[in-house]
Amino acid sequence: MAKFRYSARNELGETQAGMVEAASRDLAIKILQENKLYLLSLESLEKKNVWGKFSGLFQKVKPKELMLFTRQLSTLLSAKVALSDSLKTLHKQISTPALKDVIFDVYTDVDGGLYFSQALSKHPKVFSDFYVNMVRSAEVSGRLEETLLFMADYLEKEMRLSSRVKSAMIYPVFVIGIFIAVMILILTVVMPQMRSIFSEVNVQLPFLTRVLMGLGTFMSSWGWALLIVLVVAVVVAVRYFRSDEGKPVWDELTVGIPLFGTLIKKTAITRFATSTSVLLKGGISVTDSLEISARVVSNQVYRRVLNETAEEIRRGGTISASLSRYPEYFPPLVTQMVAIGETSGQLDTLLDKVSSFYNEEVQNSINNLVEMVQPAIIVVLGLFIGLFVGAVLLPIYNLASVF
Repeated sequence: MAKFRYSARNELGETQAGMVEAASRDLAIKILQENKLYLLSLESLEKKNVWGKFSGLFQKVKPKELMLFTRQLSTLLSAKVALSDSLKTLHKQISTPALKDVIFDVYTDVDGGLYFSQALSKHPKVFSDFYVNMVRSAEVSGRLEETLLFMADYLEKEMRLSSRVKSAMIYPVFVIGIFIAVMILILTVVMPQMRSIFSEVNVQLPFLTRVLMGLGTFMSSWGWALLIVLVVAVVVAVRYFRSDEGKPVWDELTVGIPLFGTLIKKTAITRFATSTSVLLKGGISVTDSLEISARVVSNQVYRRVLNETAEEIRRGGTISASLSRYPEYFPPLVTQMVAIGETSGQLDTLLDKVSSFYNEEVQNSINNLVEMVQPAIIVVLGLFIGLFVGAVLLPIYNLASVF
């Protein structure tokens, strides 16, 4: 049975949309006509060719699109528009195909009688466990529009945080990439030409020049093989570090990197404290909050620690006692604040303060990192450029002294 998305008018002239299952397109049309629906459009939801499947890999919902949808949905609900009507309205105005399809499915499920959280849970790649559980708790408390507004603010903060971290990495990666490209050009073009010039005269070449010329000759002859090896190595490494076995290894390595590791730790603590605080305020149990936060924190090291903490609480332990066993990941400030929150019964409030503190720390760390990385890159590149210039100018100076 194939699935078809349809848009039609009923006998009263009202427009309605939904999905119908049928063995063929003709049968789908017949089913709709038997239900006294006047068909406006009918679209197959099946991927018929390889190109459709291939292009679907690149159709992902961006965080900004999800944030805007959440904020707009909150606004419509605040205006007392019914949930199904709000979803239908947003579906019409969304231009991104990936999100448009998802919202249509959610609207169809909600219109068919499912809870909003149940409809969202069918799309885990778009709506995280954190998002779904917040909506589920809001459905119980009857504060869906307020919760969605908070989620929009939360997603916006997460988006800004990720953007600042990526921005801090763009400059050094760009500069290093340009430097490597220039050096390859010098080695493969300039150095071989210099070899042909100096081979005609009897001039003793400096050691550094001989090394660079040899490297240039090797790259000119075997550069293609080296490129293939590097590409294969990168592909294998990426596939491994993205696997279930390799991701914890990668996260463990990144956490230990000087400067960058500190930033990664503070970012993980910020997300843990923010998500756990919000979930606790929404009425989610402590163990469930920790397990959901573990999935929100993308770093596998922190995910393992938080899952172990949830298990420790089920055995009668406390969060602070469990986290205190990992001082390299959770500083004493965090465990002490958590301990105070557990003692006073205000864990959500104390975690909120931890989130605010480390969010500010992340901002400061990014600013300091940018200020430190740029001069360091300039110094290192200056040294390499000096070596290359020296390797080129010294033999020219020796050649001039011969004449």
